[in-house]
Amino acid sequence: MARPDTARSETTRSSRWRIETDSEKVERDLTCLVLTLVELVRQLVERQCVRRMEQGDLSDEQIETLGLTLMRLEEAMTELRERFGLSPSDLNLDLGPLGTLLPTD
Repeated sequence: MARPDTARSETTRSSRWRIETDSEKVERDLTCLVLTLVELVRQLVERQCVRRMEQGDLSDEQIETLGLTLMRLEEAMTELRERFGLSPSDLNLDLGPLGTLLPTD
């Protein structure tokens, strides 16, 4: 049989490691993280497309297709941000001394 002092100290120890969370906040933060990653990839793809276009690696048809695709993706990101009540700045993580994740141009 466990001693009362031992049981109490185990309860105290386990409660120190327990994190109190709000399910709505967790959902919003997870959504923010996922949309941040999607936005980062979208911006990287956009820059790569511009580079390839400037180098002359793409045909006029490819440029048209990529432009339309990137516009649709940007519109989808805007819709998702609005649906979850996020602003573009909410997706720009502060990395401390490294600055922000996304460019602020």
